[in-house]
Amino acid sequence: MDASIISAFAALTGATIGGLTSGVANWLNQRSQVRAQWLLHERKRRQILYRDFIEEASRCYIDALQHHDVGEGTAGLVAVYAKLNRMRVLSSRPVVRSAEYIAKTIMDTYLEPDKTFGELREMAKCGSIDLLREFSEACRKEFDEMHDRQL
Repeated sequence: MDASIISAFAALTGATIGGLTSGVANWLNQRSQVRAQWLLHERKRRQILYRDFIEEASRCYIDALQHHDVGEGTAGLVAVYAKLNRMRVLSSRPVVRSAEYIAKTIMDTYLEPDKTFGELREMAKCGSIDLLREFSEACRKEFDEMHDRQL
């Protein structure tokens, strides 16, 4: 075999391998950038959903503690359940379970006798009024896991 053919074949092979390596590196880089952008978008989307759920559930829970009849609280309950169902599509199981517990507790609270301001104060002192703590912690854990996946 002629030395010039071997030399040309080696150069061609080197160029091919170099091109493939560059192409694969670009593809992997692009893929990781798209994934990072998607995770960032998903995190923001969930933050908004969780914030809205916390605000609506808080309003409904305080209303349920103070009013035996659902009455005007119906619109708030609808909003809570709408957000809960969105979470069933987007969120981890612990977040959904916690949100379901909150919605059930709010419904059950409407069936209990109204609380006086003094009773609400005592509930706040002992921490039993904080219905959303477990939910907040589940959300934080989910966000931490999303951050770990991004790295």
